[in-house]
Formats: sequence, C-alpha cells, structure tokens
Amino acid sequence: MDVLLWRHAEALDGEPDHQRPLSPRGKQQAKRVARWLHEHQPRNLRVFSSPAVRTTATAAAFSKRHTVLLELGIGYSAQEALAAIGWPELRDPVLLVGHQPQLGELATLLLTGKPYPLTIRKGALWWFRQRVRDGQAQLLLRTVITPEML
Repeated sequence: MDVLLWRHAEALDGEPDHQRPLSPRGKQQAKRVARWLHEHQPRNLRVFSSPAVRTTATAAAFSKRHTVLLELGIGYSAQEALAAIGWPELRDPVLLVGHQPQLGELATLLLTGKPYPLTIRKGALWWFRQRVRDGQAQLLLRTVITPEML
C-alpha cells in the first residue's frame, strides 16, 4: 500500500489564509509534479486534498477527481489525517495533498511511529510504500521529488 504526500505548490500571500490561490510559479510547480505523477502513479490511486484553495488547485493539476478531506486542513494532526484515510488498513494507494507542518509530521510518523517536525518543501512529493518481506512489515521511502528536480 502506498501513501504519497504532496505539499501544495507556492501560493500568493493574503488573507484569509485558506483562500490563497497558487502563484504563477506555484501553478508551474504543480504542473511539473502532476506530469511526473501521471507517468509514475500507482494503480487505483485515490486523491485527497485539504479544503484550502491552494491545495485543491495543486491536486486539480493532477486530477479533477479528488476528495476534499477536512482532516488534511490546517490545524489537524498527522494522526487525525491517517485515521481519516483508514491507515494502515488501506488497500488502495492514496495521494494526500496538504500543508506544513502536518505533512512533515505525517512523514516522520510513518517512518518512526512519532510525529516529529520535518519540513517538506512547497510542491514536493514524498512517496512511501508499505510492504511485507519475509513476514515482516516494512516501510519504504520510494522517492522524494521537488518541482525544481523535474
């Protein structure tokens, strides 16, 4: 089972925070990562985004069919987001488009079992895969990419 974490692309400054749109640079960042995702995505990928404008726009660069998930919004914990998607019992891979600090905490929670602060750059994608080898559950960090790498 795969969990992909995608931090929203660069947004314009402004208020209210949840209505900030992507900047022109952010739109390009989202397009670059979306192109890469189209080529490499796992089958049956389900896409979830925070309700903020900048995250729904980032997700929409990849798929018009994404589900807004309140628990990916600002102010929710990494544990709340994982519980909302049904981790670790998920069968289909998921792409979570969200914010800092939650996505960084999600990454460390997956890697270590504890939500430590970790910064994920704007527009970056982290791809985790849970697998079983020799009867042991393992978590693999499959890739990390930033828009500048593409």
